Amino acid sequence: MKYSKLNLAKEAINHKGFVKKIPDIFRMVKLWRKGLYPMKSVDIILPLLGLLYVISPIDLLPDFALPVLGVMDDLAILSLAIPKLIREVDKFLLWEAEKKYKDGDTKVIDAEIVE
Repeated sequence: MKYSKLNLAKEAINHKGFVKKIPDIFRMVKLWRKGLYPMKSVDIILPLLGLLYVISPIDLLPDFALPVLGVMDDLAILSLAIPKLIREVDKFLLWEAEKKYKDGDTKVIDAEIVE
């Protein structure tokens, strides 16, 4: 079986819940850059750099020269980056839900039963 970065990317996408959280990742980064979402820079930059490393054609251990080791370093980076990124997105979604609740975005309408 031939290993390639495309196969590794497919495996990363198949990670449970990863695809559904991609829009949340973009929203989290956007709010963080605006200064609205409080988060350490390291908590978002390192996982994103890890994903960028796996996607990029430049490697510390080239896939064509060291086929098994070249893939193993990519898998190691993915195994660290994706769970960290998903944890950060989960924290962001919790923060976002709390903020909406505190800001009063939820509306309760009083109603009467009319016969």
